[in-house]
Amino acid sequence: MDVVYVEAIELSATIGSDWWGRVRPQPISVSVYLHLKPSHLDIAGTTDDVADSIHYGHLCKSITALAQDPQASFASAHDLARQVAEAAISFAGDVVTYVRVIIGSSKLIPLALTFELEMVVHNLPPSASESASPAGNVRARVNGLTLATIIGVNPPEREAKQRVITNITIVEKDNATRSPDYPRLISQIAKDIEASSYLTLEKFVYEIVRTACLSSQAVDTVTVHAEKPSALSFASVSGVQITRPRDAFIGEGHIPNLCALPELMRTQSTIA
Repeated sequence: MDVVYVEAIELSATIGSDWWGRVRPQPISVSVYLHLKPSHLDIAGTTDDVADSIHYGHLCKSITALAQDPQASFASAHDLARQVAEAAISFAGDVVTYVRVIIGSSKLIPLALTFELEMVVHNLPPSASESASPAGNVRARVNGLTLATIIGVNPPEREAKQRVITNITIVEKDNATRSPDYPRLISQIAKDIEASSYLTLEKFVYEIVRTACLSSQAVDTVTVHAEKPSALSFASVSGVQITRPRDAFIGEGHIPNLCALPELMRTQSTIA
């Protein structure tokens, strides 16, 4: 596999509301990976001439110009990722089979270190119908979400809240017409998790997985990875990871929408 890429271009762009609900430019990072036709880089590897490859300096400049156009305003991270992918395909031409774009923000999700949206867009011929182009190939990652809750079976653990460091990955369905509202989803999860208590990390993780799966019909699968830094004296962390498809919870009965998240979370077992 031949790939030319530029990672973590630091930019300022409007991608919807920031974590205070204000529509304004915010610091973001953009990473672009051009997956090329097999053996395409053999030529540049033989001639040692940048003209026979993809000039990543020019690629970086074209992406920067797109994102920082004074007239540009992107409705969401999805919108920016799609436009960056299309610009990269237009720049590189037919040698590209698909483009992978990652948009990162440290100002979109309160309590989290970063939010990342990853999108894959295939380079289809002009004759291909619009329906042939994947509408999804999107995954969102919330990294380093710090939640405080009563968790554990030992008496001292029942007396004070502990930090639980949580990473959430949501894969969207390919045919999704509307993406989940990630800031709202994470805000509601944080609010209700911190108002609850648990005996096990497994229950903590499972409830987040279930809530995220049922939050939107656009969700395909959810992975939650959580760690307790304070659980063991001679270990850095103890952790649990669970991955489930949305379908795993469909048979539970009525499927609430995002507006029903508080009611959904209150159904979990809590320890008084």
